[in-house]
Amino acid sequence: MTYDFSAFKKKVGDIEEHLGKELSAIHTGRASLALLDGVSIESYGARLAISHVATVATEDARTLRIVPWDKANGKEIEKALNNANLGISVSMDDAGLRVFFPPLTTERRVAFTKVMRDKIEDARVSLKGEREKAKNDIIAQEREGVMSEDEKTRALEELQKLVDSTNNNFESTGDKKEKEIMGE
Repeated sequence: MTYDFSAFKKKVGDIEEHLGKELSAIHTGRASLALLDGVSIESYGARLAISHVATVATEDARTLRIVPWDKANGKEIEKALNNANLGISVSMDDAGLRVFFPPLTTERRVAFTKVMRDKIEDARVSLKGEREKAKNDIIAQEREGVMSEDEKTRALEELQKLVDSTNNNFESTGDKKEKEIMGE
């Protein structure tokens, strides 16, 4: 019997998806709608994402335009963006809000690169935890006689190949994001 890696692969997919969301929220000096994903406002008695109460569009490379569907939410959106400490500036006019992404200083680029590397390390730690769960499951199945020692060895080798491949993906994603942050 061969080991079923589908649960492990699903967990790996979840980790990669989470990492992708985390990295897309890192400011690169260009206008990015993803940067606003983590910002929510109090509206109609509930916490809502900005995209649920306004139209958000890219105006140019360094500017987003936010047009609230209800003009009363404009001040709330402005307050939430300023409190989020995203390294952006917000101005309000009669049509809505403009979000400006200032050019990054070298110091900020280095700081964002460090944050990005920390997020990749967190993903690696999550992956390591999932690998340990799968490894323990494989060993338990061998002890219970569900699989032979040879099958266990093959399953552990396959598990390590999956982990190595995922770690390489994390590294290449990190390198790509680092180039984006550093403006290369």
